[in-house]
Amino acid sequence: MSFPALPIAGIDDVNVEFSESSLLVLGFVLAIIMFGIALDTKPDDFRAVTKHPKAIAVGVGAQFIALPAITFTLTLILGVGPSIALGMILVACCPPGNISNVLTYRSGGNVALSVSMTVISNLLAIFLMPLNIAFWGGIHPEASEILREVDLSALEMLADIAVVIAIPFALGLTISHRHPDFAARVQPWVKRFSLIALIAFILIAFAGNFGVFIDHIAVIAIAVFLHDTLALSLGYGIAASFRLSEYNRRAVTFEVGIRNAGLGLGIVFSFFDGLGGMALVAGWWGIWDIIAGLILASWWAKRSTAGPTGEAFGG
Repeated sequence: MSFPALPIAGIDDVNVEFSESSLLVLGFVLAIIMFGIALDTKPDDFRAVTKHPKAIAVGVGAQFIALPAITFTLTLILGVGPSIALGMILVACCPPGNISNVLTYRSGGNVALSVSMTVISNLLAIFLMPLNIAFWGGIHPEASEILREVDLSALEMLADIAVVIAIPFALGLTISHRHPDFAARVQPWVKRFSLIALIAFILIAFAGNFGVFIDHIAVIAIAVFLHDTLALSLGYGIAASFRLSEYNRRAVTFEVGIRNAGLGLGIVFSFFDGLGGMALVAGWWGIWDIIAGLILASWWAKRSTAGPTGEAFGG
């Protein structure tokens, strides 16, 4: 099954233009996002993994195994073309963004579980994200050609991701451990600033490439809508299949469905020269992801969770 009527022609030959200074700003914003996550990290977030591994394992497995595999299949079904397909795979391989914690809180889900999963997933993404992109992109019948042309190095990408994730995370974790009171005061402001800055950056990027965006908005909007819906549904479905409580299912849903598309956008400009389909998928995902998440969280907020509010990580 494919959608030949979708206007994908020419998008693989388009590059979204970005200046070097803009890329530096994007890298800074992504680093601030990771710094903010680390400021909100407590030792208990790591101890929870050994005490209650089931919910964490389900969510992490869904993110790094199930979501890329299902995304790969979706790109083949939609027939969206090489750069859009690789953009969808790239987003699926990204770790969750910290907006997932906010949405979990708003929905009445298990915030402690959400924060723990965000921390673990971002650390694992340093190694698993480059490997997943190289693997799923490499076996894709069309997107693999793009990887061959750019001669993608998983090790080089790992180094770039480590700079964006590992260094600011380590700095934030150190401050959180040594100066917890200061971290508690600063963290909410850092989180708000990073989210607003990322949304503003994406909007400015679209404004600067408005013609490219308008020419291809139909296929991008449809692909991202279906992909995001699939990711959120996968999170809830896999949590339900492992018999996690409703309280925990909501956390897993947002951890799987909310991707750090800003990181994906940085990868697109660093390794793929702003390739049209990839950049537009990552950029639009960063906007639509928040809209869809807020709609779902607001709907869930009107319905009480199955478990007691004090429930931690049990099924």
